[in-house]
Amino acid sequence: MPTSIGDGLAGVAAAWTADLVPGDRAWRTAPASASWYRRAGNGLTLACAVLAALPDVDLLVHAHRTFTHSIGAMIIVGLIAGALAAKSDRPVVRVSLMCAAAVGTHVLLDYLAVDPMPPFGIQALWPFTRGWYISGWNLFLETERRHFFTVASIAVNARAVMRELAILAPIALAIWLVRVKALAGLASKLPGGHHPPQ
Repeated sequence: MPTSIGDGLAGVAAAWTADLVPGDRAWRTAPASASWYRRAGNGLTLACAVLAALPDVDLLVHAHRTFTHSIGAMIIVGLIAGALAAKSDRPVVRVSLMCAAAVGTHVLLDYLAVDPMPPFGIQALWPFTRGWYISGWNLFLETERRHFFTVASIAVNARAVMRELAILAPIALAIWLVRVKALAGLASKLPGGHHPPQ
């Protein structure tokens, strides 16, 4: 299963992709002079990175790859994010979509990964079924969580991270570039060509 690094990067890519959906995004825009963090989406993008890695919290309760790795978890996160967005006067649909998509990337990456431990796969369609699903494509390498600080474990995990970065970093970069262009286009359509105030 992918590492938290790969999961977080995929969550960021999902957040930026969802942010490309047309509609109210004035709350996300920032002038070119703003910090990279602010232009990248401030805390919401960071929250999406955390949400994308969060399903693995089920390791703590010995229920790995079950309900937290599912469409049900995506729906629950989307509803909670929407409620929080409504409370803080943020675009509800956009925030819900970004957060649910971030969790969805974890489900997708685990579905596409090597899984050496039975039952193989994830319970992707929970709560509708408790069946286990895996693609068999082995796009992402297995990771080693036991004996974490041994040379062998570090080597296995380093290979996994390198594969994840090779696949996911170009995708995230491409989405970032498209997003920058889209937000620049949005700013140029505003009176005076400036970004709206936040």
